[in-house]
Amino acid sequence: MKTFFVKLGMMILAYSIVFGALVFAEEREVNVLPEIYIKAVNPGYTVDGVSNVGEMIELARRDDDLEAEQMISLAGVTVRYTTSSGNKTTIVEFPENSYLAGESILLRLASSPDSELAAMDYTKTLAYEGAIEILKNDEVVDAVCWTGKEGCKPKFKTGSMTTLIRNLETLDFDLVNDYVPHYEAKNYVIIEEDGKGEVQERQCNGVMLAEVLSYYEETQAEQFIEIYNNGAEQVLLDGCMVRYKNKNYPLEGVLKAGEYFVRYLMDFSIAKNPTNVGKIDIIDVDGSVAHTLEYPNGQRKGTSWAFLGYDESGKELWRTTYKVTPGEPNVYQEFKTCEAGKVINEATGNCVKVTEITEKICAEGQYLNILTGRCRKIEEKTTTECKEGYEINPETGRCKKIKENNGTNYALATETYEEKSAFVAVYLIIGVVVVGVVYVVYEFRVEIGKIWRKIRKK
Repeated sequence: MKTFFVKLGMMILAYSIVFGALVFAEEREVNVLPEIYIKAVNPGYTVDGVSNVGEMIELARRDDDLEAEQMISLAGVTVRYTTSSGNKTTIVEFPENSYLAGESILLRLASSPDSELAAMDYTKTLAYEGAIEILKNDEVVDAVCWTGKEGCKPKFKTGSMTTLIRNLETLDFDLVNDYVPHYEAKNYVIIEEDGKGEVQERQCNGVMLAEVLSYYEETQAEQFIEIYNNGAEQVLLDGCMVRYKNKNYPLEGVLKAGEYFVRYLMDFSIAKNPTNVGKIDIIDVDGSVAHTLEYPNGQRKGTSWAFLGYDESGKELWRTTYKVTPGEPNVYQEFKTCEAGKVINEATGNCVKVTEITEKICAEGQYLNILTGRCRKIEEKTTTECKEGYEINPETGRCKKIKENNGTNYALATETYEEKSAFVAVYLIIGVVVVGVVYVVYEFRVEIGKIWRKIRKK
């Protein structure tokens, strides 16, 4: 029997050691960085009137992979942004033939200062509250959120230039002031068909979508998308494309800095008034996304969805406008233009007939009511001399008694107030007691009579 218990104890001990080792190994696996991880995130700040200063996303590779001096394929790698409301947007999608050859890759907002000092740029502005994920073949491999909720870092604050930095000892993120991201052009490599590696050069950098008309009146040929060169140099559009519903459509021509290019959709069409958000991308020659436009449901006849600049945080401002301007700077017009004899009803947005009020000359003692266009009698208030102790009422023109209280005629007296409900309650209690006494006397009248006679005899 003793031998049995010894063997049983040894088996339990062995299983405990194996189970503990597996748990320890699993914990270690969880705490290992992925092959490509998020190193730093900055949502951008407004400094001296300049928007989006510092906005960037920095990705890095594990040290063991770096020591091997091997390039890591970025095929299938995407960076996804989630807003505070839960909307997810792919902001960077690496092309199939791209590789990470160095320590890190710097991504910047296209409209931010020094955006050219980045391997790639993106157009979706990061907010002070949100989340970033890295996906490899649609599987999340790394993420960080800054919403202030459980499991997330605190929200960014407008008054402090801070950056979320990966702590390689704890693998968590710390808020760091005045962080300078690392950038080297040779870190991001495109392998051409001849096998040679070249530094990524984006051809359509600075090109953005500026206006889209989807709600046509008669035919789909009225639909167009407008492209604007927001950069400082001219751009060759040949090789760049428009992507809609995972299909690419070519662009061509030269677009000078500050100029517009209109592509009427003769070879394809977009949703007239999408049930969900409609998405259009400009794709660069290397397959990366140069700009993304999302136009919402609610498009109306005679309107376009137009870019109107940036707000204080650097976020793009888009509005529905009744001033359609293909090939020209956009103009915001909130309501449609009405035909002669009608004006806009701002409450409904519809044109209504103008009610004309002709100018009239009213007779003496009358005035013109501009709401009805009719003359009305002026009710004059005459001045009357009142007798002593009375004064004129300016509202009626009549005399009224003067109410005075100089402390002599009307002496102050203390007024005692008790709540009526208290009196009612007292009266109710007294009534109940009286009824009770009467009932007791009536019920025990015989006994009371006997007692009373005894008292009298004594």
